[in-house]
Amino acid sequence: MATKKSRKDAIRPSAVPRETGEPVNPTDNRKLWLRLFLPFAAGYFLSYLFRTANAVIGPVLARELNLGDNALGLLTSTYFLAFGAAQLPLGMLLDRFGPRRVEAGLLVIAAAGAAVFAVSDALGGLALGRALIGLGVSACLMASFKAFAQWFPPERQASLTGWVMASGGLGALAASKPLELALGYASWRSIALALALITLSVATILWTVVPDKRDETGGTGFAAQMAGVKSVFSSQHFWRYAPMGFWFTGGFMAVQGLWVARWMTIMEGLDSAAIAVRLTWISGAMLAGFMFMGFFATGLVRRGVKLDTIYRSSMVIAIGLLTLITCQPGFAGNLLWPVLGACFSLSNVSYSLVAQAFPSALSGRANTALNLLVFAGAFGLQWGIGILVDRLQASGWASDSAFRAAFFTLLGGQLLALLWMVRPGRTA
Repeated sequence: MATKKSRKDAIRPSAVPRETGEPVNPTDNRKLWLRLFLPFAAGYFLSYLFRTANAVIGPVLARELNLGDNALGLLTSTYFLAFGAAQLPLGMLLDRFGPRRVEAGLLVIAAAGAAVFAVSDALGGLALGRALIGLGVSACLMASFKAFAQWFPPERQASLTGWVMASGGLGALAASKPLELALGYASWRSIALALALITLSVATILWTVVPDKRDETGGTGFAAQMAGVKSVFSSQHFWRYAPMGFWFTGGFMAVQGLWVARWMTIMEGLDSAAIAVRLTWISGAMLAGFMFMGFFATGLVRRGVKLDTIYRSSMVIAIGLLTLITCQPGFAGNLLWPVLGACFSLSNVSYSLVAQAFPSALSGRANTALNLLVFAGAFGLQWGIGILVDRLQASGWASDSAFRAAFFTLLGGQLLALLWMVRPGRTA
């Protein structure tokens, strides 16, 4: 019978040295990939599918429940609220108990949330289900980053980030045209129940297959954990990137998860089938961006290209694209929106940029602190866009003018955050 210790040591930490140049056994590396990367990638696939599904399901819910933009924005953004609220305690849990235990346990909650969503008939029940899903998948990306920081050397972090984000891109892709096609054969309730079962299966795989890193979990008291959180939030390096996390990364998630479909309907006159195709192109471009980072990030860093340069360049291009989309919504939408999605995929380099300033023992708290700002932005901006649009329309604004004003407000915040990040005197 395998003991707990033998299970932890099934893959030796020395097989994949994190900070030394020791040779790596290729067989051990392949085992690690199968037992570590793939389960976390499956979890993040589900996380992104849940996150963006309402862009396709939202109009169906609005018709069935007679929801306005304000109510629909609140319903969809409860995912982000619960997700964001979990980030700080999640960071402490990851650093204390390790990614395997934390993510597997939380995915059980996500499965329960999908089941609640499937059987609910009122706005309150649907919102509760979305909140439970948000809480349950809150560890999917951060647990991956924590595991990579434990098991792989620093120069591989950006590529591994790209690959796990690519699995999220596949989830976003699945939540576009494939989900729209699935709704032609099954109800949204049946789809939600199926996702609940799949999520429970992934939780089981994570619990039973993923190895633990010896000597890097447990043993740290609450006071020391909180001291680590304080050190992250008092870091100038962290606050260099945090506003862009709120306004750009969170803002794109807010738009992609709900408002992009409404924008395309009102501003471009697209029907649901055309919107689903456009969303598929956006998700495909995001996937391409994630795969670019997976294939080339490590090589670029070794050749002297700074991750910060990649990040800044992609953010400048992205804000320019969103400005053009907002000013000229009918101009080359099939090109501009996917390129914006690709730029968003590169924005996730910010997690590696933030974490590199902190020791491995703090990596969970550093990344979840940034993620807290990202999801605070996603929740606040997704709901806020709905509130602003409803109020402007109530004041007599036309729908297209109200949405354009909301997008210009988002752009203003993004531009200020970009100027803050690149202003002289900010230290890395």
